[in-house]
Amino acid sequence: MSTTASDPLAALGSLPGVPDAVDSVRKAVDRVYGHRVMRRRSNEVTAEAALRGSRGSAALAGADWNLEEVRRRTDFSGEDEARVVGAALRLTAEAGQLLSIWRQSPLRVLARLHLVAAGGATPDDAVGRPRLAGERVDEPLIEAPLPGAEEVAGRLEGLSRLIIAGGSAPALVTAAVVHGELLALRPFGSHNGLVARTAERIVLIGSGLDPKSICPAEVGHAEQGRAAYVAAFEGYTAGTPEGMAAWIIHCGRSIELGVRESTAVCEALQRGAA
Repeated sequence: MSTTASDPLAALGSLPGVPDAVDSVRKAVDRVYGHRVMRRRSNEVTAEAALRGSRGSAALAGADWNLEEVRRRTDFSGEDEARVVGAALRLTAEAGQLLSIWRQSPLRVLARLHLVAAGGATPDDAVGRPRLAGERVDEPLIEAPLPGAEEVAGRLEGLSRLIIAGGSAPALVTAAVVHGELLALRPFGSHNGLVARTAERIVLIGSGLDPKSICPAEVGHAEQGRAAYVAAFEGYTAGTPEGMAAWIIHCGRSIELGVRESTAVCEALQRGAA
C-alpha cells in the first residue's frame, strides 16, 4: 500500500469502477436500513447478522459449517474447526465494543482482537503482539510472500496513522484497505484472516455506513468463494491501480451480498418465520 500522497485512501476512491461500487454499496445499505422491520426489531437483525458473519469468516478460515450447526453449538473447544468457529464468534461479539479505541489507537484494537481470537490456544508470549523475526505464521488460505517483522512493524504504524488521521475516503475504500493490508502483513502468528475481516467490520460500523452492524461483509466474502477471495486479494498485493480497484470492488460486492442476507432476515421476521 502506497502512502506517498497526502490522502492515499481518498485517491483510491477515484480508481476505475470504484466510485460505482461505492455508490452501489451505499444504495444497498440504505435500502436495508429503510426496511420496516428495522424500526422495531433491529436488534434481532443485528444478532442474526453477527451469527451469519461469523459463520462466513470461519468458512474462509477453513471451518465451513452449516449455519444451524453454528447456532446450535455451545462448546467450541476441542477440534480445530470448532476453535476457528468459536474464535470468529468471539471476534464478532467484540467488534462493536472497540470503536472508540479504534479511532485513537488501531494497534491496541488489533492486539485485543488477536487476544480474543487466540482464546488461550496460542502461547502467551505470542498473543496480542506482532510476530518477531523468525516466528512461524499459521494462516490457512493466504499463501502470498510473508513480509519480514521489520516491514510489518513499519506498515502497521503507517496504517495506524492513516486511520487516526481520517480523511475523505469512502468507508468501503478504507475498510477494503484495512482488510487487505492485514491479510498481506499477517502480523500475528495465527488468526490473521479472522482479525482482518473483523477489522473490516469495525471500519464499516465506525464510519457510519453500517452503524447497527447489519451488513456482514463476511457473508459475501464466503459466498463469492475462497478462490475469488484469494484472486481479488492478489490484486491488492500486486499494488497496481487495476489490482487495487478489483479488491475494493470485490469487498463492495461482499457488503452487498451481506445486505441481501440481512434483507432476507428482515423479510423472514416480517412474515413471522424467524
